Amino acid sequence: ETHHHSSVRDSCTMESNILGGERRYAIYLPPGYETSQRSYPVLYLLHGGGDDQTGWVQFGEVQHLADKTIAEGSATPMVIAMPDANTGRRGYFNDIRGGWDYEEFFFKEFIPHIETTYRVKSDKRYRAVAGLSMGGGGSFMYARHRPDMFSSSCPLSASTGSWNLEDAKRRFNRPPRNETDERLEPVPDEKIEEYVKRHSALRLVENMPVDELKSVRWYIDCGDDDFLYEGNSLIHIAMRKREIPHEFRVRDGGHRWSYWRSALPTVLSFVSESFHQN
Repeated sequence: ETHHHSSVRDSCTMESNILGGERRYAIYLPPGYETSQRSYPVLYLLHGGGDDQTGWVQFGEVQHLADKTIAEGSATPMVIAMPDANTGRRGYFNDIRGGWDYEEFFFKEFIPHIETTYRVKSDKRYRAVAGLSMGGGGSFMYARHRPDMFSSSCPLSASTGSWNLEDAKRRFNRPPRNETDERLEPVPDEKIEEYVKRHSALRLVENMPVDELKSVRWYIDCGDDDFLYEGNSLIHIAMRKREIPHEFRVRDGGHRWSYWRSALPTVLSFVSESFHQN
C-alpha cells in the first residue's frame, strides 16, 4: 500500500549550465502523489551553512513532520523541494565577483526543473519559500528580490546580512592570510555598496516599495538565545514601522535543530493558508 505514503528522495540530480555541472536536491512527495493526477503547491525549503540538501531530511525530519501535519489537517498536501547550496561554493546568492550565480540558477534552472519534473502548480499563490540560518537569509532575499514569485516566506533563525559597509569591505577585500591563499581582485567600493543593499534584509525592508513587501505573507521566527536574534528583531521593528503585516515569533531556544524541527509544523500550516481555497 505504498501509494498512501509520502516519499522522500534525497539525492536527485539535475544539470546546471549556470553553475556548470550536476546539482543535487532532495524532494518530498506527499501521500497520494503517486496515485493522483492532481498538481500540488510547492514549498522551497532551504538548508543552513554546513548542511546540504539532505539536512532537512536527515536532521529536520521533514518527512515525518510533514506527514504528521498533513494527516492532522493543519497543512495541505504539498511538494517540498530542497536544493543543495553547499557544493562548489556555499550560499544562495550570486558571488560578488561573478562566476558563481547561485540565485540565477535557483530562479532560471532549479524552479523550472521542479515545475517540469513534478506535478506542482506554478503560480505565486501556490509557491512558498522557507529556510533556516543561511537558508533563512535565502528566504528573506528570494521573496524580496522576487515578491511576484512567492505567496509566503518563512525565515527561521535567519542570517539577515545586516553587516555594515565597513565590515563588508573588510570581508570582501581581506588580504591573503598566507602564501597559498588566493589573491582575489579587490572589489570596488561602489560595487560592495550595491551588493550590501541587495543582500541586507534590513535595508530591503527600509527601501522596498511597501506594496511589494505586503504582497508576501511573512513568518519570522528566531530563538531568544540565538546569536542572530538582533538582526531579526531589527527587521521586525522596521516592518512594524512601515506597517507590513507579518508574524514574528521569539521562542525559547538557540541556533539548533530541535528549534527548527519544532518550527516546521507551524511553517507548513502558515504556507498552507495561501495554498488553501478560502
